[in-house]
Amino acid sequence: MDQLLRYFPNLSEHQKDQYKQLFELYSYWNDRVNVISRKDIENLYEKHVLHSLGIAKIVQFQPKTEILDVGTGGGFPGIPLAILFPESKFHLVDSIGKKIMVVRKVAEALDLKNIQAQQVRAEEIENRKYDFVVSRAVSRLSTFYEWIEDKFKKNSTQEPKNGLLYLKGGDLRVEITESGLKGVREYSLADHFDSEFFDTKKVVYVPA
Repeated sequence: MDQLLRYFPNLSEHQKDQYKQLFELYSYWNDRVNVISRKDIENLYEKHVLHSLGIAKIVQFQPKTEILDVGTGGGFPGIPLAILFPESKFHLVDSIGKKIMVVRKVAEALDLKNIQAQQVRAEEIENRKYDFVVSRAVSRLSTFYEWIEDKFKKNSTQEPKNGLLYLKGGDLRVEITESGLKGVREYSLADHFDSEFFDTKKVVYVPA
């Protein structure tokens, strides 16, 4: 939690309280539904909360921005981002019902009104468009983009323009090249967080 306050010093008292509750909530639910590696629960704030908020170092979501979180698991990166951007709308989806149940319980406990959680695959979502899609490395970039390429609104209201914000680690040059996607940008989270954990962590931005 101290790390979080160090990198995000302008949180409101309400936001601080919501983030503080995350450890107890995930400890409780992780004992019942394994949504986080059990050895990682002690590192929840660094490896899950702060990692999710790496996206906020690249994009500041404006009020009414609509974001789709694909393969959210237990709610990452969606829940930490929803706390930080309470005036944006988040649609968290995962194919596994038990994980979506945890997302709903955590969101309810935190009184997060800007989250919708749904058990569905991204490619099954119809008649909805978003400003941004976020995710934590559920597949190779080329495969993932095929699932979500038709999910974007055409008109962008902020910079960077609508697109994918993909949390991934390692050397991604081959993966980006093989995807054939245009305008891809990599942002190193080591430029924003000085923990060793972030040395190889990136946010990959792909414009819609």
